[in-house]
Amino acid sequence: MKQAQHRFSSLAFVIGMAGLPVYIHAPKYFVDVYGVSLMSMGFVMFFLRLIDVFQDPLLGVIASKTARFGALPLALSVGAMCVGMIMLFAIHSPIWPLLWFAISLFLVFSGFSFAYIRSYAQGLINLGAKQQILLARWREVGTTLGICVAAILPTLLLLVSPNGYSSFAIFFCIIALVALVHVWPQFPATNLVDSSSNSFSSLFKVAKNFQIRNLLLLALVNSSPVALSSTLFLFFVESRLNAPELAGVFLILFFLAAAIATPLWTKLADEHGVFKILKISMFLSILSFFGAAFLSEGDGLIFSLICLLSGATLGADLALLPVMFARQIEGSKIVPDLGFSLWNFVSKATLALAAIIALPLLELVGFNSGGSNSQTALLALTFGYAILPCLLKCISISLLFRIIRDEAKSSYA
Repeated sequence: MKQAQHRFSSLAFVIGMAGLPVYIHAPKYFVDVYGVSLMSMGFVMFFLRLIDVFQDPLLGVIASKTARFGALPLALSVGAMCVGMIMLFAIHSPIWPLLWFAISLFLVFSGFSFAYIRSYAQGLINLGAKQQILLARWREVGTTLGICVAAILPTLLLLVSPNGYSSFAIFFCIIALVALVHVWPQFPATNLVDSSSNSFSSLFKVAKNFQIRNLLLLALVNSSPVALSSTLFLFFVESRLNAPELAGVFLILFFLAAAIATPLWTKLADEHGVFKILKISMFLSILSFFGAAFLSEGDGLIFSLICLLSGATLGADLALLPVMFARQIEGSKIVPDLGFSLWNFVSKATLALAAIIALPLLELVGFNSGGSNSQTALLALTFGYAILPCLLKCISISLLFRIIRDEAKSSYA
């Protein structure tokens, strides 16, 4: 059992390395190396994000249909991530840089999404709903550590070599290969269900499930605060705190806190129940966002403490919400790959919505990134980064209470 958790953790580390950090490093790398304009890069990133969001249900269908081939489809997805990384950072673009960027990043996030869906689904298939808390303890620590390593490693490698990004891509490929070999035994050939249950139309049947729909709504609302704060993070650090040089430190503190807190949250959930611990973490999350609303220039130390607290509460979200979802999937006899494709879709959709809503609104109030801003613009930034996430977290808590109430009713029915 413990060996299985270790194996899934190694794959989660690779998934973490290929996720958010690529969206941090790749655009800046192409702007610096190829002189791509920020506006054209922004348009390409927006359309890539749309594709990334809406392809997840399709990948869920593909994952469920190809489960009978064992770990081979997973190997292809890991291979896609590796090829994409090498194209991004280790091969000079032989064609129009923006097209090369789009193809490369498409390979990375498609491989990432498929591996994510398959790993969560196979974890449920192998270990069952009762063991999901223990699995989450290892898996989410692996994910957050992968994010931390990938976020800071290119910068460190650039200190010792001008080819730091190329070295990062090669390092990623080596780690990915090792993790794939390590996790391979956990993906035996599996004939999940009959082919009619794996069709694209069955996704709508999953969404019609009342309990599943409530959890997806909770996931959508609950991940929105982090999506908003992630979208506005660099702007807040630069314009509100006037500490752009500390942005990397704050990010590392945030993700390290998530990695360290995750085992604690899962242990507490094992002892006191998932619902009770989630309520506590959500209230603490509100406290962290509320505290950020009162910060101004020179409050970097206080903000570092807020990063630690908000990162720690993120650990609970990452670990415990998928546990609730996995239990509901098993109880509803739903194909895990289809269920987790919708879960991944909802999680990513919040990032796209945050970018579409928050950034244009900031521009409307006259916010100027990197320049001087009026008090109104700074207040709008603070509202988007801190106050609105507080309100969304309050809605999340109300949704959680409704789910708890519905579960109590069904248990007495």
